[in-house]
Amino acid sequence: MSGPQVVLVTGSTRGLGLAIVQALCQGFKGDVYLSARDVPRGTMVVEDLQREGLKPRLLQLDITDPVSIQAARQHFMKEYGGLDVLINNAGIAPKRGDPASFGSQAERILQTNFFATRDMCNEFLPLLKKDGRIVNVASIVGYITLYMCSPDLQARLCSDDITEEELVALMKRFVAEAKAGDHINKGWPNSVYGVSKIGLMALTRIHARRLRREMPQRGILINSCCPGWVKSDMTYPNGTKTPAEGADTPVYLALLPPATLEPQGEFVVDRQVQVWAGSPTDATIDEGP
Repeated sequence: MSGPQVVLVTGSTRGLGLAIVQALCQGFKGDVYLSARDVPRGTMVVEDLQREGLKPRLLQLDITDPVSIQAARQHFMKEYGGLDVLINNAGIAPKRGDPASFGSQAERILQTNFFATRDMCNEFLPLLKKDGRIVNVASIVGYITLYMCSPDLQARLCSDDITEEELVALMKRFVAEAKAGDHINKGWPNSVYGVSKIGLMALTRIHARRLRREMPQRGILINSCCPGWVKSDMTYPNGTKTPAEGADTPVYLALLPPATLEPQGEFVVDRQVQVWAGSPTDATIDEGP
């Protein structure tokens, strides 16, 4: 990477995202941006980190708002001439006891976890400097959920020729069929969160193929990863890893040295690439009411 270096971490005022910012402040030779929808909340977090001797910067960002994404894009172009590392950590999960219907949850969760994260990738990928990195924080839940889809859906989601347009259409189809109460009959599993992460992992593979095809000389790597079962608002009162432990793989992928060729387009757990084929588990996931 050349020139002023800079990294942006979305969804980073608490939990895993905050731990990623803390680790990068210690290991990344450049400016580290913590993003927050709520500026007063973000300011408090930055001040707390400053008292620890760290020096993060604050960016107001709501990834579900295209205007906010555009403002962020313009900021990094003006101040840095681009971006070195983007870590897409922002995401939401169903809350236990949520009275909203499965279909309503599908619409809300995929909007953040897939569609808004896709917008971030598409806006910032062209801005990435040479040897830039994108890390999409996914989940082993998505990896498991993939193999609960019908054989036809699995075949398309795992294929090496699925296009971004086809993937978007499939994600929209899941939302529509979930709202109609017909998603299981159409071959989808009963996990909104899992499907949202399947989409993100498949998108990562698609963008990696695009980079190989259109920008091989740039040395940009994009990967998805699972941080593990991290103790957070999403997993409360469960979780087996601290946020700092969960941050290890995302930060590892973000800091892969220049001229590194692999991993590219992979799903990574505990720094190990997972095979995107074959059934990984017999576990079941059910988020139905």
